Amino acid sequence: MKELANRYLGMEEGIVVVKGEPIEGAVLTLFNRIKEECQVPQNGTFIIKPNLVSDYPPPITTPTDVVGALIDAIRSWAPSAQILIGEGTASISLDTWEVFSRLGYLDLSSKKGVELLDLNEEGLLRLEDDGHSFFKEMWLPKVVFDAFLISVPVLKAHTLAGVTLSMKNMVGLLPPKLYQEKGHWKKSFCHRNIQRAIYELNRFRSPDLTILDARRGLSTSHLSGPELHPPPGIVCGGKSCWKVDAYGAGLLGRDWRTIEHIFWASKDERFT
Repeated sequence: MKELANRYLGMEEGIVVVKGEPIEGAVLTLFNRIKEECQVPQNGTFIIKPNLVSDYPPPITTPTDVVGALIDAIRSWAPSAQILIGEGTASISLDTWEVFSRLGYLDLSSKKGVELLDLNEEGLLRLEDDGHSFFKEMWLPKVVFDAFLISVPVLKAHTLAGVTLSMKNMVGLLPPKLYQEKGHWKKSFCHRNIQRAIYELNRFRSPDLTILDARRGLSTSHLSGPELHPPPGIVCGGKSCWKVDAYGAGLLGRDWRTIEHIFWASKDERFT
């Protein structure tokens, strides 16, 4: 799998890969190797955005250990910074606070002294782009524009989008009161044209840094199904969300050039 990923995207393209265990050392090593290229600030506010689509356990969702390790790494570089963990779950039946609780994020918040944010309930900022075909107008949480945003997805295939990695993780920013269709997932408006939705959302707000937890991976679907065997056993990251996603797609045995939201981003100057 790693050879396939390398063939699709050379390591010289800005992706750093490290062995994933022990996770504390892996994340610190990764962070230290990419912090200057990613222009990680040494003050201000950081928002860590895990993938907590619902209350399913890892590897369907981002485990707390990688987020805890990232908090420690940020503090080693920016000890006075404010660190927040922000998510807006897509679960039909649960709110974000229930998901935080069930997946251990309330305990992590208390242990690390960081605040949790329900992005489904934050104040919104209106954005426009007449060049878009799907999201000509979008409302997103204002808080994510006032912080250094770090996407921390897990490695998964997706039945609609092909893969769900860093770019797809940004769907969690969408407020359900505007983007939930009746009786469906809280961000289900995107399903009308999932590739265009992911791409145009990231044109409005993409992460400043991505750390992909690829210690394990789901090979066929995003909510169930077999895991990759053997597991990749790595964490990887970089400044460019589409490049990390291209590498992750390779780990899943997918040609990233056939996944439209990644391919479109690779051709878009806004992502370079």
